[in-house]
Amino acid sequence: MTDWQELEKRYFMNTFKRQPVTLVRGEGTRVWDDKGKEYLDFVGGWAVNCLGHCHPALVGAIQEQSNTLIHTSNQFYTIPQIRLAQLLVENSSLDRVFFSNSGAEVNEGAMKLARRYGKLRLDGAYEVITAMNSFHGRTLAMVAATGQGKFQEPYVPLPEGFVNVEYNDVEAIKAAATDRTCALMLEPIQGEGGVNIPDRGYFKEARDWCDEKGIILILDEIQTGIGRTGTLFAYEQLGIEPDIMTLAKGLGGGVPIGAILAKEKFSVFAPGEHGSTFGGNPLSCAAGYATLKYILDNGVVENSRRVGEYLVTSLERLKAKFDFIVQVRGIGLLLALQFDRDIANDVVKACIEEGLLINQVKPNAIRFMPPLIITKKEVDEAVNILERVLAKGF
Repeated sequence: MTDWQELEKRYFMNTFKRQPVTLVRGEGTRVWDDKGKEYLDFVGGWAVNCLGHCHPALVGAIQEQSNTLIHTSNQFYTIPQIRLAQLLVENSSLDRVFFSNSGAEVNEGAMKLARRYGKLRLDGAYEVITAMNSFHGRTLAMVAATGQGKFQEPYVPLPEGFVNVEYNDVEAIKAAATDRTCALMLEPIQGEGGVNIPDRGYFKEARDWCDEKGIILILDEIQTGIGRTGTLFAYEQLGIEPDIMTLAKGLGGGVPIGAILAKEKFSVFAPGEHGSTFGGNPLSCAAGYATLKYILDNGVVENSRRVGEYLVTSLERLKAKFDFIVQVRGIGLLLALQFDRDIANDVVKACIEEGLLINQVKPNAIRFMPPLIITKKEVDEAVNILERVLAKGF
């Protein structure tokens, strides 16, 4: 039998801290490794596999489109791209769409769009305010936007034009603003930052301030969008609308795709000012359309809300039992369990041995991002495994 993990060490750049599991097959909420062991997947491709693994609606769309047209440049119109753009606009508060291949790309594109607007409408303003503990991607500019030193320090000097302020602090935003500020970019929930949820009213105050100053409010919904938080988009729970919104992860159900959505007023790109070779290709857009259409037509968002509430209740039961659990936090099916000590990696490894895949989001916190089709029975299975693991003591 081939030792794939040893082979990887010979050829792949050392960029990931992988768990020692080689996955070869997936179906629904389950995956199997190269030794035939089965796992319940509560990582979900980092909030990507919203319909689980190899969902028939997604597989069928990919098969049909791959037999028809896989790629052609954006020099030409293609039907899957237009259909997906229409579906996104008709189910959101935004007016225009541009497709790329990833979250980092669409966040980068949103920055370009904000700077273009600043140049045209705000006397050349170009700076973007972002939050500490945010995560916006791994391009050089998005590392500068990401308010976490561990991502920034290896690459200084960073591109100019980004100001990081404390999350959940509107006064910090106001204090950082100058006549150079063109936009404020925030995550509704900081996923990679630890599943951090701001106080009620934070986004309403930020929205009001942006309106007062005439600058753009960008919401990074890469992780929170496409039903993850119990509404199709997280902004629906905030009582506001963004000027620009970015999506990726769950949009393609596992196929790489990202989208910038913008209000008409802020859709200021002219032909040639932005583009992408692979962005919005027929295959990825067919996958995105099939994924989003299934979610809209089959109560998947409601399932995310309902089962997410059930998972919170189940985790709160564990918190009451184990005194080293200090907090359960999150919304929908984006949740975290925080400990009073740095045991997250040990918990993750022990759960893997028991057949449950979860994610370490901080040294003292684990994150749950299961497929949105997860059932209460599968929640019970996962929580029972976690309970057995935690009972071993850490």
